[in-house]
Amino acid sequence: MESIRVTELGKTFRLKRKREGLAGSVRSLLRPDYVEKAAVEGVTFTVRQGEKLAFVGPNGAGKSTTIKMLTGILHPTSGHAEVLGLNPWKERMKLAHCIGSVFGQKSQLWYHLPPSDTFELMSRIYELRRSDYVQRRDELIERFDIGPHLHTAVRKLSLGERMRCEIAASLLHRPQVIFLDEPTIGLDVVVKQRIRELVNELNREEGTTLFLTSHDAGDVERLCDRAIVINGGRMIFDDRVELMKRRFLTHKTVQLVLHEEPGSLQMPGVQEQARDGVKLTLSVDMGVTSIEAVLSQIMAAYLLVDVTVEDPPMEEIITQMYRTGVHEQEEGVG
Repeated sequence: MESIRVTELGKTFRLKRKREGLAGSVRSLLRPDYVEKAAVEGVTFTVRQGEKLAFVGPNGAGKSTTIKMLTGILHPTSGHAEVLGLNPWKERMKLAHCIGSVFGQKSQLWYHLPPSDTFELMSRIYELRRSDYVQRRDELIERFDIGPHLHTAVRKLSLGERMRCEIAASLLHRPQVIFLDEPTIGLDVVVKQRIRELVNELNREEGTTLFLTSHDAGDVERLCDRAIVINGGRMIFDDRVELMKRRFLTHKTVQLVLHEEPGSLQMPGVQEQARDGVKLTLSVDMGVTSIEAVLSQIMAAYLLVDVTVEDPPMEEIITQMYRTGVHEQEEGVG
């Protein structure tokens, strides 16, 4: 069963062209010229019920525009889409009762009120039966461990606490599809891992379809089974995350703080990117060696104070895709 079906979906925006100088500004005001900019061009894909899909790309690639069309906020210029069998922009009100959304940079919680007030409001918006709402609310409070924060004004919560409340609020009406737009942006490593665990648990226990956008390759690797990469409004990759990981997530960045300034490090698959006294940044080729092997060798010679392991930024991965000539037709559609 398909949760989402998209066929040749496109969106073009009409933008006013700016002219230079005072005369140009006056002319632009009186007789403006417009240019058309394609944000999304002929995107086609399907998402199965219960699937975990990463929809990724650099800034301006068309990710948010696609999500806005799939949630009915924007009308497309061309093409067709169905979410749970509904046309998003024609049946938006009906669809809203079946989907949830979380935007990392835009809160749905009332800023000056505690999350409990927003929960109450959303129970009425979604017309939930009181007993069903209370049961679901209590279940989500326990699952997301937000009991201590429920009656604190949102403005006083940390980012991690707020994001857990955001996700819980979006799940009150038991959506069949949830759209997560940068859900871990700005969070520390521990909180990111907690959010990922909760989302995976939700998918496993309730079969909720996950549609994720993120600049964090770790989100893609640890949350999703399949990835679609979009750039310039066009799809350039659609396949299993495992394939993407094997071919393009081949390097990790390791940041070290040692007790003493290290000498020259010579290890297969390891390149030194930067050093500042006892601080060292390494690039590790995972196809040649492992993080464990690198750290073991360093710890055998030096006292390790701190270590951070990071994935490459999504922009770097997409640049590598273009460099190697990858395209969705070459890889096949997952």
